[in-house]
Amino acid sequence: MRSYDDPCGLARALDLVGERWALLVVRELLLGPKRFADLRRGLPSVSQNVLSQRLRDLETAGVLRRRVLGPPADARTYELTEHGRRLEPVLLELARWGSRTPLTSVAELSAGALVLALRTTFDQRAAAGMSATYELSLAGELLRAEVADASLEIARGRPERADAVLRADVATLRSLMFGGRALDDALRDGDIEVGGDRAAAERFLALFPRPALATAPPG
Repeated sequence: MRSYDDPCGLARALDLVGERWALLVVRELLLGPKRFADLRRGLPSVSQNVLSQRLRDLETAGVLRRRVLGPPADARTYELTEHGRRLEPVLLELARWGSRTPLTSVAELSAGALVLALRTTFDQRAAAGMSATYELSLAGELLRAEVADASLEIARGRPERADAVLRADVATLRSLMFGGRALDDALRDGDIEVGGDRAAAERFLALFPRPALATAPPG
């Protein structure tokens, strides 16, 4: 791997995770282990060779590890180490900062990227007094979202009990949360299914205001 040859802690960190695609690989693993094919789906623009190299680099750096699931599948997966997990607050702050810059890509978000967007735009004031659990089914990803004490927790898996269930693709949920699309329109078009408490679902969708763009200082 290339090095900045700079003793600064920031430079040493970038020596390990500053290569193109490296932090996006970490983003895709925040919700838990993934197979190589799952990572390719979450990062459709990266070539197989580059992704393989980034995985090797991150494994060498101690950011992730390979694990083989037991039979009958014997599937190889990649997961973050405890060292790699410590990058999570860094990614959240970078995503929060980046969300205030102009959007230049027309590509769709992965489920992992949408979860990162939800965590960085969550409005604690709007969630004050709320206590609800949601099941989100997004393009093959089953997620559990819990809103309580003005905080948001999202993890992979199905909740034991859900106040509302939302089944949609990532593009639909993104349009409802950040694009100003009305839930009635998405329901009428068959782009989303809502189970359980409709009012609870609407409250959840309203917890993620679109970030305002940062303005550059004059002069």
